[in-house]
Amino acid sequence: MESENCYGQVEQPKYDCLLFDLDDTLYPYSTGFADACTNNIKDFMVEKLGIDRTVIPELGNLLYKNYGTTMAGLRAIGYDFDYDEYHSFVHGRLPYENLKPDPVLRSLLLSLPIPKVIFTNADKVHAVKALNILGLEDCFEAIICFETLNPVHKNIVSDDEDDIQFTGSRSSSSITHASTEIFDIVAHFSQPNASTSSLPKTPVVCKPSAHAIENALKIGKINPQRTLFFEDSVRNIQSGKLVGLDTVLVGTSQRAKGADYALESIHNLRDALPELWVAVNKSSSEVGYSDKVAVEMPMTA
Repeated sequence: MESENCYGQVEQPKYDCLLFDLDDTLYPYSTGFADACTNNIKDFMVEKLGIDRTVIPELGNLLYKNYGTTMAGLRAIGYDFDYDEYHSFVHGRLPYENLKPDPVLRSLLLSLPIPKVIFTNADKVHAVKALNILGLEDCFEAIICFETLNPVHKNIVSDDEDDIQFTGSRSSSSITHASTEIFDIVAHFSQPNASTSSLPKTPVVCKPSAHAIENALKIGKINPQRTLFFEDSVRNIQSGKLVGLDTVLVGTSQRAKGADYALESIHNLRDALPELWVAVNKSSSEVGYSDKVAVEMPMTA
């Protein structure tokens, strides 16, 4: 049922959908997942792509800065690798034992009378495993993940490296073959007046690209004007704001540019946004997207 104001008029809830990032948003940075993910990415670059470990810091920083994620950058400069293999290497070796069930967050999410969707750069295997360990597997209508935005090719990207800067440099060939000659991005930026406009494009679609967020919303039939987006990444928050989302920066109490709200912890949700609990409990059909939102991975128990 919809609420009425003092004039007897029906009031619509402000939001039809709550869109949540997963890693370092639904669990704290202190789990060590972000650092472990970064180390796994470096190891993948060395062991699978044959990149000299000494150049990874410079290279990694350039790929992150210009492409949003290291994986997207590696694909852009010419490395071709199996997406599933990448995800298995980068996420499969994470310290999942550091994650614990979170009954407090589970209770908060289940009490929210608004449909909730996960939107992560990570692969569906990692997303489902993490949600199951946290005890949140049935708190979301659907998951929009790497596979949702990147049809099969055998490539992959990491959600955990959002806003983690590390360095790295050039690459040579490797166990996984480069489909074309490798573009030397380090040499490119060592030139005076180097331009970003001449950089090769990446085939990977992922946050923080505004195009990736727009695609996710389109696939999910989610109206950005009536959606609240929760993220730990400032870059992703700013891109979300560009496409019309209201935004919540998680992990700090300091609002950054592009953030409408800031939460030190996702557990502070009710204190910071009590108005969400006043919202009407609508069905999926009423909010403008179906149970096919996040077609890649509808939630299962």
